[in-house]
This record gives sequence, C-alpha cells and structure tokens, in this order.
Amino acid sequence: MKALIGTKLGMTQLFDDSGNVARVTLLQAGPCVVTQIKTMEKDGYSAVQLGFGKAKKPAQAQVGHQKGMDVSRVVREVRTNAADDQLKAGDQLDVTVFEPGDAIQVTATSKGKGFAGTVKRHNFTTGPKTHGSHNYRQHGSIGSGYPEHVFKGLKMAGQMGHEQVTVRGLKVVIVDPKLGVLAVSGAVPGPKRGVVMVKGI
Repeated sequence: MKALIGTKLGMTQLFDDSGNVARVTLLQAGPCVVTQIKTMEKDGYSAVQLGFGKAKKPAQAQVGHQKGMDVSRVVREVRTNAADDQLKAGDQLDVTVFEPGDAIQVTATSKGKGFAGTVKRHNFTTGPKTHGSHNYRQHGSIGSGYPEHVFKGLKMAGQMGHEQVTVRGLKVVIVDPKLGVLAVSGAVPGPKRGVVMVKGI
C-alpha cells in the first residue's frame, strides 16, 4: 500500500546531468503508524487507518482508540481493494514505500485567501470603464428578470480558498529515507508546514 501522511516543506528546483531544471516540492512524509485495519466483514469496507505525528493534548477517546501506541496528531484512512495487504495495527510506514518515478496524487487544504470578489475568485471579466459606468468589478445581474430568483451554487463573491484540493498526475523524483523526505514534481496545494496526504495511483 503506497500512502503516507506528511507536511509540506516548500518548493525548490533540481538539475539533471544535462542541465535541465525540474521544479519540485519537498514533503516530510512519515513515519506513519497503522492505527487500525478495517475489514469488509466487520466495518463494511476495507481500509487502513494511518496516524502521523504526536498529539500534544489527546482526548480520552483518542487514547482509547490508539491504546498501546503514541496518540497521533493526524489520522487519515486509505481505502484498500481487499485484505491482501499484510499490515496490522502498530506497523510503521516510511518513505521507502515509494520509489522514484511512481505516479502519485497529493491531497491537502489550499491556502485561504479570505473574502474575494467574483473577478478574483471566479475569473469574471470586468465591466466597462467608460461612459459613466461604475460596474468595474461587480458580478452583474443574478436573476432579476427570468427566472426571478437566485439559483443555489451561483458564482458570487465569498470565501476563497481553504478547501480540500487533490492534485493528480504528479511523480516522485527523489526518495530520501535518511531524512524522510520526498521530492515531488510540480506544485502541491497548501502552505508550508501544511498537512498533506500522498497516495500512489
């Protein structure tokens, strides 16, 4: 099972022997501990629950759930096809589960941009700036004629960012078991030190 929880360290660039540059994101991935194995017979689906980091002030429910091991700060589930993975509670996973060239997807919470208008949030076109118009960055009509009401989900001004984003089609460039670091091609959502979920595809 190729999946790890980690944190984003930042972006940098790497050069190959030919002098070509590659933009990569460095991820501090793992070590992760297997906190629970979910099976089709008991839970109705197959999954592996992973824990990352150490909780400073864990709740009693967390302590009971992860009895006999350090309480994890972050817990995520990874669906599995069947019980073919020979994992059990208490096992540890590190960056060695990945190899250079592996295709992966990364899930994280994007940066929050605060309250934004339609031009910035949805890439709307600005209004005319001549003939006395003041409709520069407003969204225009939202349903005053037909259909005489505002549809749900209409693109309007509001909170931008701070939502779960999954980026697919990335590749592992470097695996450093000594530092526990993965170098991933391209950009990864979220700020530095943000929690990321790396999964093989």
